[in-house]
Amino acid sequence: MTTSIKTTISGSILEVTLDRPKANAIDLQTSKIMGEVFAKFRDDPNLRVAILTSSGDKFFCAGWDLKAAADGEAVDGDYGVGGFGGIQELPNLNKPIIAAVNGIACGGGLELAMSADIIIASEDATFALPEILSGTVADAASIKLPKRIPHHIAMELLFTGRWFDVNEAYKWGLINEIVPKKDLLSRARKLAETLASGPPLVYAAIKEIVRAAENQGFHETMEKITSRQLKTVDKLYSSEDQLEGARAFSEKRLPVWKGK
Repeated sequence: MTTSIKTTISGSILEVTLDRPKANAIDLQTSKIMGEVFAKFRDDPNLRVAILTSSGDKFFCAGWDLKAAADGEAVDGDYGVGGFGGIQELPNLNKPIIAAVNGIACGGGLELAMSADIIIASEDATFALPEILSGTVADAASIKLPKRIPHHIAMELLFTGRWFDVNEAYKWGLINEIVPKKDLLSRARKLAETLASGPPLVYAAIKEIVRAAENQGFHETMEKITSRQLKTVDKLYSSEDQLEGARAFSEKRLPVWKGK
């Protein structure tokens, strides 16, 4: 795509690499490009899973590009169709995304990782939300983190901006897996292949249900599911794949998912 964002496709898997030395920080232009990349991924029926990673050995992503800010870019500027990093606010992004964190993920970089569905990290990965030390707020993290890990731990991390290592991130359930650095991408690709072989309509329904449940109670969400008010659920319940799953089970064979 550009010198800052590299994309590769292997079968139905899209791999997106953030490449902005030295810290892989994101400015407005990069964020807009990432939004375009992930919007195309969302809308391409041939793509089923995405991996988000970055180049270099030290940084996954340092978050907002402070050099760009010093040159006049506003922190509340136009980040593009998907918000900061392209996936944080992208509507109807109903396909699995894996973040392969290969180093420092701080500030918006950690928020970017948290926007993925699954996070695997190298053994040397470290994390922080240091915005408070600069007199500003980690806005997306303030929304997401207390829902992901114990409330009081989240508040401490937000209030202090302290660094924590990959083992602590795993302890609190913030990441799924710790992987040797040399094996990080191969592990991410293997996981992506597993997901790509699964039922895409079910993944879409899961993601929409999870989003719907964030802002309403259990019974309200179940009512939307059973009355087929959620578009992905309605599509799934009327799909060939729904029948294929039942047939494959009764015939004792692996299902062939078509995504329709």
